[in-house]
Amino acid sequence: MAYDIMLSNRVREYLAEYCSSSIEEKEMFSGLAFIVDGKMCINISDNRLMLRFAPELTEQFSQRPGFEPMIMKGKELQGYAYIEPEGYLRNDDFEFWMQACLYYNPKAKASNKRKKQNHSV
Repeated sequence: MAYDIMLSNRVREYLAEYCSSSIEEKEMFSGLAFIVDGKMCINISDNRLMLRFAPELTEQFSQRPGFEPMIMKGKELQGYAYIEPEGYLRNDDFEFWMQACLYYNPKAKASNKRKKQNHSV
């Protein structure tokens, strides 16, 4: 798992100061995910942020520096994006993205947890 330690510390410190919800860190998506109230909120992969925000804001947010759409199976996912360093290095840009994610998190749906299969005979 390769992710920028300084960026992960920056996200961790921001969440500790501005988020009163339950926060869990988990290695996933080839990086480090910050799960807020049981929902993936922010992920760090290499030196990029992967963010989850209100889907209806995707077009508006796509105009911001460093924005790259998240594409899975050839389809752009609304409400998810990668942010390259030029889009978050300045404090006000970083705070913009953190606030967008935290604002949407209470409305976001949690992913279905996979049931563990019982292999006992």
